[in-house]
Amino acid sequence: MSHDHSHEHGHSHGGHGHSHAPADFGRAFLIGITLNMAFIVLEAVMGFSSSSLALLSDAGHNLSDVLGLVLAWGAAVLAKRPAAGRYTYGLKRTTILAALANAILLLVAVGALGLEAINRLRTPEPVAAGVVAWVSGLGILVNGATALLFMSGRKNDLNIRGAFLHMAADAGVSLGVMLAGLLILFTGWTWVDPIVSLGVLIVILLGTWSLFTESLGLALDAAPAGIEPEKVRTLIAGLPGVADVHHVHIWALSTTETALTAHVVKHDPALDDALLAEIREELEEHFAITHVTIQLEKEDGACASHPTHGH
Repeated sequence: MSHDHSHEHGHSHGGHGHSHAPADFGRAFLIGITLNMAFIVLEAVMGFSSSSLALLSDAGHNLSDVLGLVLAWGAAVLAKRPAAGRYTYGLKRTTILAALANAILLLVAVGALGLEAINRLRTPEPVAAGVVAWVSGLGILVNGATALLFMSGRKNDLNIRGAFLHMAADAGVSLGVMLAGLLILFTGWTWVDPIVSLGVLIVILLGTWSLFTESLGLALDAAPAGIEPEKVRTLIAGLPGVADVHHVHIWALSTTETALTAHVVKHDPALDDALLAEIREELEEHFAITHVTIQLEKEDGACASHPTHGH
C-alpha cells in the first residue's frame, strides 16, 4: 500500500555544525613524504654498497609506506572538495578507501618481510652489522618524527591513523633492525636478524589488523566503531513525543563524519521543528553524528506497520 509522506517528513540537515571535520594535515604529509624519500635513497645506496639485504628490503618497505602517505594525503585533499554532479556527498569517502588501501599495503609488506625472515632463518647470510645499525638508527629518528606529525589526529580520523600506523610501524622495524645489527656486531649471531624481524612484524600485524577490519567495515557501510545502532534507536525513541523509530541507517561519509537517516513515528502527526532540532543535537552530542535526516510519520502510518519494511 502506498503512503504519501509529502506533508509529514522533516529534514534536520539545515544548520548543523561540522565540529568533527578533518583537520588539515597537508604540511605533515609534505614533511613526512620528503623526509622518508630522502631516507629511502640513503638506505638503498648503503644497502647496495654494504650488500645488506636487510637494508634493501627495509628500503622497499619504506617505499610502500611513502606510497601509503601519498594515498592518505590525496584522500584528505579530495575529501574537502564540494559535492558536484553525481557525487552528491563529494569525495569524502576516499579517506575510507585510502585507509583500507593503507591497511592492505601494510599487510602485504608484513607478509613479504615475514617470508624473507623465515628464509633467513633457514639460510643465514652475512650481515654488515655496523652499517645496518647506524642507518636503521637514523630510520628511527626519521620515522618517529613523521609519526609524531600525525599523532594528534590518529584517534578521530581513520585515514590519519593509517598514516600514523605506517610511520610508527617503520620506526619499530628500524628499532628492531638496529638492535639486531648491534647484537650481531658484538656476537656474530646472524640468526638474530630474522628473529627480531619476526617479532616486530607480529606487533605491526596486530595493529594493522584493527585498521583493516575497521576501514573495511566503513567501506561496507557499517556503523563506525563506537556507535551502537540500537543505542541510537533507543535514544531517539526515548525523546518526548516519539512513539516509535524504524529504518535507522548509520554510515560513514568519511573517516571523520557520520550520517544517519531514520523514520520517526509521532503521536502528533504535525511537523515538529523543535523535535527535529532536539534529535539532531542529541545525536551530535552523544554519538558525534552530524549529518542527520529524519522522516516524521503518523502513528497509524503504513510505513510504521507494514511488515515488508522491517525494523
